[in-house]
Amino acid sequence: MHVPLTWLVLALAVLHPAPTARSTVVEDFNDVAGCKDSLYMGTPPRGILGSNLKKICQRYADKPRYVTLYDTKKRIPVYSAYTFKKTEGDRRVDYPWMYEPQLAETDGNGNMMPFPTGYLHMKFENGQAVLDDYSDVVLYERGHLNPDQHQSHPHDRAATYTLTNVVPEIREFNIGPWREYEERIRIRLNNYCRGTAFIVTGVTTRGNMIRRNNQDRVAIPEDIWSAYCCTEYDRNAPHDVRIRFPSHAALAKNAKEGSSVQEFTVMELENFLKYHMDVDQNLQIFYDNCIAPSPLPLYLHHTI
Repeated sequence: MHVPLTWLVLALAVLHPAPTARSTVVEDFNDVAGCKDSLYMGTPPRGILGSNLKKICQRYADKPRYVTLYDTKKRIPVYSAYTFKKTEGDRRVDYPWMYEPQLAETDGNGNMMPFPTGYLHMKFENGQAVLDDYSDVVLYERGHLNPDQHQSHPHDRAATYTLTNVVPEIREFNIGPWREYEERIRIRLNNYCRGTAFIVTGVTTRGNMIRRNNQDRVAIPEDIWSAYCCTEYDRNAPHDVRIRFPSHAALAKNAKEGSSVQEFTVMELENFLKYHMDVDQNLQIFYDNCIAPSPLPLYLHHTI
């Protein structure tokens, strides 16, 4: 029987549809392949509330790099979650600053994009920060939640330079106590984490805002917090290091003077956040509190 060519084309189109660009702003981090790989057990922090929150799968060069929960009203990330990559810790400063097109429109290829030249960003500045928000601010710098010195591949590092991954940090705090903490964690995980380390870094706010043109534009964090989870670590590490595994957390005031980074357990951090963030009592940063799944007994291995 002769089958018209157009029928064959239609049949192939149904069986093998053309690939579509996947939006990076998603209902669930599982919606984009590879996105959940930045999360311990593929599970985001639980219990964070808010009506203006958007889940961003941060894509660069057509690959998911990490994830961010973004507040489009405050125009800052609530947190960024990423996997730590072993690195020498050097900082790069030649990457362009980018924005997230998917917060303003649904077309595009799903990648973050460099800011356009000229004043062409009015159409997307309603839901996210833009470069002008930081240009005339003396006290604050763009502080990374996922810092480039915790990444090794050039593409992973470049992907940290999006304004959806930064918050206004007081300059003295950013280049002082917080940078020292990021370096301390880099060395600790480099030396003692034997598997994958998952990090979640976020903020609390109290209503203070950066203003531009007499409008509230970008929320200023009150606190910066961070937590890591690494279930495969060196059991022979020194005791003062070993007690900081498999998980540990930190908290610091975003302040010019007198700010120091306090380290404590993830549970202690969660208890603090329950009184300083819009969260419910089920707040949990890492699935099952970063307890590694128990391996199957040998006599059960034949069942899988």
